[in-house]
Amino acid sequence: MSSESGNENCLGWAARDASGFLSPYKFTRRVVGNDDVSLKITHCGVCFADVAWTRNKLGDSKYPLVPGHEIVGIVTEVGRNVEGFKVGDHVGVGTYVNSCRECEYCKDWMEVQCEKGSTFTFNGVDVDGTITKGGYSSFIVVHQRYCFRIPDLYPLAKAAPLLCAGITVYTPMKRHKMNQPGKSLGVIGLGGLGHLAVKLGKAFGLKVTVFSTSMSKKEEALNLLGADNFVVSSDEEQMKELQNSLHFIIDTAAGDHPFDPYMALLKKAGVFVLVGFPHEVKFSPANLNRDMRTISGSITGGTKDTQELLDFCAANKIYPEIDVIPIQYANEALERLIKRDVRYRFVIDIENSLK
Repeated sequence: MSSESGNENCLGWAARDASGFLSPYKFTRRVVGNDDVSLKITHCGVCFADVAWTRNKLGDSKYPLVPGHEIVGIVTEVGRNVEGFKVGDHVGVGTYVNSCRECEYCKDWMEVQCEKGSTFTFNGVDVDGTITKGGYSSFIVVHQRYCFRIPDLYPLAKAAPLLCAGITVYTPMKRHKMNQPGKSLGVIGLGGLGHLAVKLGKAFGLKVTVFSTSMSKKEEALNLLGADNFVVSSDEEQMKELQNSLHFIIDTAAGDHPFDPYMALLKKAGVFVLVGFPHEVKFSPANLNRDMRTISGSITGGTKDTQELLDFCAANKIYPEIDVIPIQYANEALERLIKRDVRYRFVIDIENSLK
């Protein structure tokens, strides 16, 4: 329902067209069903997906569009069939809010890979036929399966980026067994995803090398994030010294870049995981076949892995590096995100700024 319906119960910020400009917008959330959880949103992370869909980069944006899929908050109401959640609990919602729950992937708790397609947290079609609207808003109603417990002592603002950026790097790390102490991990790019890959890698006991195009990130990579090594990827000598030295590489870079120089850094049977979205991927088959290397892709993760990540980060005191902003700064934040001018994740203080 739009702001013309006259009975709006939710306040958000929405883009009205492909300019992507956000402004206040009132709309109606669906009523809480028997299996639903309603939560007051306290914080929402800012993801590049917010840029892509507010500006119709994929050609399927449905306006008015309320972005945001790194959502955290406090439970205000639960349906009669809800188990595991109660009013007052700290919870999160990630990149999707529904799936078929019947296919092999849903049954294996990999709902993001649902054969019928998972329902995105914004710009999807909800169970009541309305278009889903995201976390740049005062509250959200979601089926309990797609709601996650945030450990009580974990700061809500810092939990937000884990719901997309965090799970995006955690999923392939778990899948490819990048939790073996003493092994080596290369991380390409040091943004919202990359900095969490570094932190998780160190928590798993890996030796972590950061690859960046800019020397300006060296100090933070080594001293703030705890990386063991920092390499400027354009330095051919540094790259040559690391050939055949890494067990794993996670590539978080969004821009186009060559792949062969990085593939050559992997040991035999090494694993290269792509989580960024460059326009194309090109590499020599010899760099793959000759040394039994694997290249793999990944997006976010299933509900089981997401809850596991939240619990792991709380237990190991892993916290994203964030810049908390008011909702009124959202348009500027998106512009800065395009310019990669953020260290390392913007998080909107919904509770104290959305009025």
